Order: sequence, then C-alpha cells, then structure tokens
Amino acid sequence: MSGTQLLDATGIAKAFGAVRALTDAGLSLSEGEIVALMGANGAGKSTFVKIITGALRPDSGKVLIRGREARVGSPAEARRSGLVPVYQEPSLIPDLDVADNLRLTDTRVDPFMRWVGELGIADLELSDMIGDLPLATLRILDLARALASKPDVLLLDEMTAALPTDLVDRVLKVTREQADSGMGVIYVSHRFSEISELCDRASVLRDGKTVGDLKIESGVEQRAVELMLGQKLELGNRGVAETRSRTEAAPRVRVRDLAIAPRVTGITFDLYPAEVLGVVALEGQGQDELFDCMAGFLPPSSGEIEINGKPADFHHPADAIAAGLKFVPGDRADALLAQRSVRENIALPFSARLRNWGNLKLQRERERVAHAIEKLQIDTRAQGEVQRLSGGNQQKVTIGRWLATGVDTLLLFDPTRGIDVRTKRQIYPLVRELAQQGASVLFYTSELEEIALACDRAIVIFNGRVVDVIDAADADDQTLLHAAYGLTAQEGAA
Repeated sequence: MSGTQLLDATGIAKAFGAVRALTDAGLSLSEGEIVALMGANGAGKSTFVKIITGALRPDSGKVLIRGREARVGSPAEARRSGLVPVYQEPSLIPDLDVADNLRLTDTRVDPFMRWVGELGIADLELSDMIGDLPLATLRILDLARALASKPDVLLLDEMTAALPTDLVDRVLKVTREQADSGMGVIYVSHRFSEISELCDRASVLRDGKTVGDLKIESGVEQRAVELMLGQKLELGNRGVAETRSRTEAAPRVRVRDLAIAPRVTGITFDLYPAEVLGVVALEGQGQDELFDCMAGFLPPSSGEIEINGKPADFHHPADAIAAGLKFVPGDRADALLAQRSVRENIALPFSARLRNWGNLKLQRERERVAHAIEKLQIDTRAQGEVQRLSGGNQQKVTIGRWLATGVDTLLLFDPTRGIDVRTKRQIYPLVRELAQQGASVLFYTSELEEIALACDRAIVIFNGRVVDVIDAADADDQTLLHAAYGLTAQEGAA
C-alpha cells in the first residue's frame, strides 16, 4: 500500500512460564490497508493482539506507531495512541447498562448510537442492561464504541464469529468503507471467504512466529493453511453427512409448539437417535431461547418437550442433564472454570453427582478424562489453568466434558465459533462419530457451510418458528439464506 505506515511490530516475544506463546512475531500496517492476522489456535494470535493493544507487555521486540517506538502499557494508552481493539469476547460490564459502559471509556453517545444503527442494531436503549443482551448484539456494541473513538488502527478479533449473516454483511461493508477513508485495520479471522473479500494482505503466525506475508489472490486459502500448519492439508468435501432413514426409530426428542418469551412463538421439530440436526437462523430469531430452554435455563411459556416419549419439565439445568441433554454454550466462558485445570474441567460432571460423593471411583474418572483429552487432541501444556489454553482447546474441553461422561443428546450452540480450520476439522468428524454411536445432536451454527459438513438435515427458524426443513444434501448457502430470511412458503414440523 502507498499510504503512511501506521504500525510496525517486529521481533515480538512473550512467554508464560514454560509456555512460549510468541518467539518472533511481527506485522506492518499502512493507511487504508486491511491486513488479516491468521494462524491456527495456539499459534499466538491472541497474545500478539494483546501486546500491540497494551493488554500485555512483550518480553522483547518493538512496536512502532507512525514511525516512533511506542511503549503501550495499557489498553487506555493504546486508545490514546490511536489503536483500538474489538476483542473476541465482549469488553462490556454485564452488571451495568449501555450508558454506564460508554462512560467508562468516555465514549460520546451520539456517534456511538449512529454506528449502532449503521451496523444493523435497531431499538437499542441506553438503559438496556448489558447482561440482558445477546452475544451478537454485544459484539456490535463493542465495534460501535470503537468506531465512535475515530481510531487510526482498528483491530477486529474474530469480529464476525458470533454474528448471523445479515450483521456480518454490515460489518464487512463498514470496515471496507473505513479503510477506504484512510483507517488501517487488522482483521483476525478464520473465515477465508471474508478474508478474500475484505483484506489486502494476510500475515500468518505458526508456533509463535510470523512465517509468511501473503497477497490476497487466487489460491491464497490453501497457501495460508499450509503456512499455518506447516504441512499440506486437505480441507475435505461438503456433504460428508449422509441423510439416513428415520423411519426405523422413534424420535429421542420431540418439541411441539414450544413458545418462549419474547421471541419463540411456536417451534416444532423431532430429533432422532443417530442424527445431527442443524439449526439455521439469523440473529434474534429465537435460537438462543430454544437452546437455553432445552438446557434448563429458561422455562417455556407454552408447548412441550418430550424425551424418549416422556414429557420433560425442567426447573434447573441439572434436570436437563439428568434427562440426558448435555449443553455446550456458544460462550466458552460460561462453561469453564477458568482457573482450574483441564482435568478438573472435564471431570466436573463426575464430582457433581451427589450419589458418588465419598466414593468418586477416581480410576474410572481418570481413564475417561484421559480418553477425552486424547480423543480431542487437547493441548495440555498449560493445563494448570484452562484459561491459558487457546480458544480452540478451550472449546475442546467443553465438548470433552460430555464425551467423558457419555452422551445421549448433545446441544451444540455454535461450537466452532472463533476456532481455526484444523480444530474445526477435528470437531466435525467427532460430531459424526457420536451420531454413528447413537447420540442425537442439535447443532446451531452461524456458518452456513457447516450444515452440509456435519448435519443430516437442518431446521430453519424465522420469527420464532420453524419455517423450513432441509436435507444436508440440499443445504447450499443460497437455499439456507433464502429460508432464513423468511422467503419460503414451507412451514411445519421437522
């Protein structure tokens, strides 16, 4: 790019005890340029991002801002230097309302609200409590707050990972417009389609070191994957899941006319043994409430859930677990004990069983936990605290917990959000294997291509109802999006 260089980070290194997160990382960025920061989970992306934005101090290396060395010691200092991040997890205080969160960063209300509208969120009130808002909305609010500060460099860490397609389009459009006006953007993402559409270059990290700088052109996806993994990788084919006959078995889970205030108005579907049933929905169509209800967090307003032919009445998540419904939430932080070890996190359901207190059958527990770690190839180098793991490995721990205890019905809510292509390719076969062993899996994903990769069929939810049922073989992006926007005449039970 021909613009003024905004950022030049070179030789960045950082260790956490014996774990060397970064050894020689670097990235340059000019005015008007969008650079993708890529790497498999555990490559050091998050650590690198936190260093250049002031959340961590490097052990060595330099960060130059507009040609002058910067010693950024906090996110607030980074903001004053013109570097504003939007991290993968929302940086908003859940116990405060929107207005109070804006005051914490001295964000002006008028430009913030203008950006909120531009990014596709309607009817937001400054009095809304952050803890009551869905994750996708929080991501947009974080971005709107960042844009309202008029940064020189905007860093987006998996910005679109929790967003439905309509909001993704808004974010990409706004990001491109801001770059065209002179802003520099660092874009952290595992979505090749977005990187190809949006970015000018890609900087690739592997094992804590920058191993390549690629122009965005034809074939860049395969080259980037090879650099990230240090080997050639077959990305697999769509449609690996074969739709099977469901006439041989009764449904394991039946949902009939389920209503959950305020969004779910009447959802009906069947989930069979040995089936992966996908769920497709744009933001705010009721998918969050559906999963929270089936996991025992929300009571239904009306309708019913049957499990193995018997009505289910959940008053607590423990009731859903006892009935065989195991939940993996979209936000890993909700599922993990961050300061506990990998083994303790995976073994949590064992110790939670009151009947086993005083006789934990530790040998059996250890064997099952070890099997889950091996099966999912969980990186245990930093197992002293699970918060030290990469996002992909943390997600494996949340799934491994139920793999260790056994699964009848697994509720997966966007399980591959924000994780790398290698980890995704481990999760898809695992989901298929669980189904082949007889498990039932309800699988919501914000990435439409995953329906064909992992599911047998999919239900599409619009305006709180199931409006279409699509076999995986027919689940191309166009068909799914058409239904997700409510542009279909089909509606009914799955």
